[in-house]
Amino acid sequence: MNNLTEKFHTMFEKIKKIKHIEIYIAVAFAVIIIAIYLSTLITPAKGEDKEQNSTNQTETFSSSQEYTEYLENKLTNVLASVKGAGAVNVVVTLENGFEYIYATEDETKTSADGGQVTISKVILVDGKPVLEKEVYPQIKGVVVTASGADDISVKLNLLTALQTVVEVANQNITILTGN
Repeated sequence: MNNLTEKFHTMFEKIKKIKHIEIYIAVAFAVIIIAIYLSTLITPAKGEDKEQNSTNQTETFSSSQEYTEYLENKLTNVLASVKGAGAVNVVVTLENGFEYIYATEDETKTSADGGQVTISKVILVDGKPVLEKEVYPQIKGVVVTASGADDISVKLNLLTALQTVVEVANQNITILTGN
């Protein structure tokens, strides 16, 4: 037992002689804390099921009309929570519809006159084109009616909230006093 105590004492003395040991210990402690914090962010909380995780993913829409209604509902909820706004209605107009970009592969062929022609073919998997990217429509304009919009500070708060939520120029946003 005495031998073990001596070994522990000599090891402790060697550690004390290391320059800046406090910094090394502090860094190691910080790394451990960050690792624990990040592991709690990555793993879902107890009781949280896969269905809840899937609702956090981006929404999918079958039409531009469905997307417009989704935007109008979201904006109505956000703007109605502005102090003094009162009853709020929102109308959103879109610049264009959804744009779909499909995966393609280029094939170069030599024509009879010696020139080369590049042909792009859409890649099919099980007879269906492979969607590479879906581009959401640009918002063209927003009209808001709010019963509290006659107050200039409420109107300004509504405008600020709209500019934060959607990227639309001021001249494409109209805020009117509603009933």
